[in-house]
Amino acid sequence: MAKQQQAIQAIRGMHDILPEQSPYWHWLESHARQVLSAYGYQEIRLPIVEKTDLFKRSIGEVTDIVEKEMYTFEDRNGDSLTLRPEGTAGCLRACLEHGLLHNQSHRLWYYGPMFRHERPQKGRYRQFYQLGVETYGMPGPDIDAEMILLSDRLWRNIGIRNRVELQINSLGTSEERATYRAKLVEYFRQHLAVLDEDSLRRLDSKNPDMQAMLGQAPVLLDHLGEESRQHFQALTDVLDAMHIQYTLNPRLVRGLDYYGKTVFEWVTDALGSQGTICAGGRYDGLIEQLGGKANHAIGFAMGMERILALVEQFDTAVLKPNTDVYMIRVGEQAEKMGLIWSEKLRDALPALIALKPLRIEAEQSTVNFEQLLATLQQYLNNDNL
Repeated sequence: MAKQQQAIQAIRGMHDILPEQSPYWHWLESHARQVLSAYGYQEIRLPIVEKTDLFKRSIGEVTDIVEKEMYTFEDRNGDSLTLRPEGTAGCLRACLEHGLLHNQSHRLWYYGPMFRHERPQKGRYRQFYQLGVETYGMPGPDIDAEMILLSDRLWRNIGIRNRVELQINSLGTSEERATYRAKLVEYFRQHLAVLDEDSLRRLDSKNPDMQAMLGQAPVLLDHLGEESRQHFQALTDVLDAMHIQYTLNPRLVRGLDYYGKTVFEWVTDALGSQGTICAGGRYDGLIEQLGGKANHAIGFAMGMERILALVEQFDTAVLKPNTDVYMIRVGEQAEKMGLIWSEKLRDALPALIALKPLRIEAEQSTVNFEQLLATLQQYLNNDNL
């Protein structure tokens, strides 16, 4: 007897989205599309696979993402290719390749799977879905504010605004960061006695003396130049005028040097250690780094799995799909007529929506199609049903 082969399972950290879960994704994607359309953003669809050099040049060769987390392979031509670990580099590559940044400004968004070989845990997967939003050619703080207002509107539309917190900071310019870095190094030199071996390596320790010392360390916001201060002040003025609550987090940074000025994150305390659901910032420096002319860019990415987990945790009712029509067909003739009526209903009422459940039980000769159609039309026009 032939030995039964072991069933093949999905790769660890890469999950199926089953039919009963798909409506939840459609619901979130629909809300996101509506908000993006309202702000005039256009969709751009990008390849899942890019040349490895794109990410080495954008993220940096000496980073955990490039050295440990990317899915990289050689194709039959010997070219090194990588499953995209994030979307910003690919979006900018496409804009540069197709000349979209020449004396133009653009508001773009993209959506799809990203890939990182990390240790899987709740809220962190090896294949995960991101919605990314990028703008090019706009230097002022108004577009920074628009990014935050757009994401704030989405949280309100899907019912999680009171579950997330906005944190903002300014990283200034590269010159300002260099000046600040020198002051920070000098400060730590004065406190070497407090720093243990682990703290010297990571500036991260449970030692209370270490925490107190870090709390008194210089912060970048106090060392910004006039233009950077004005830019950040203009941003906070808009947020205050729009009554957008935020927390000023002077420790909020990005791990890549091409980020500057505005950075922001939307965080929650309801998802454990994976509390960031959306992160963004201004990355003017990346354009020249990828071979383009100096220009302006800001964007953000949101983790779809984490957002859905947050919605489901606090409002499961909104994610339960309903049925407009449920037809019970009794008897052979009713089976045939039911199929015909179903198609007629789709022709007559293309706007049937899955928000108001209605159950119709129909036996042969108990109701005709005109009666059924009239009932459904009344149902669609009556908000109380």
